[in-house]
Amino acid sequence: MPKHTQEEWDAVKRRYHLSERQVAMARELGMNPKKFGKIAPNRSEPWKAPIGEFIERLYSKRFGYR
Repeated sequence: MPKHTQEEWDAVKRRYHLSERQVAMARELGMNPKKFGKIAPNRSEPWKAPIGEFIERLYSKRFGYR
């Protein structure tokens, strides 16, 4: 499992307006901060949830709580 630097996570937090809790959830899920651009919604993908909600949904699905 590759280690991602704190600077990479800080950049993702700023760019996608994530809370510290959401970043911690993403790290615990083993997400790659370099791939967040692919899962973030854009104008042509209105069905996608905002990235913070997406992370919280995955976390609750895997661990059974928020």
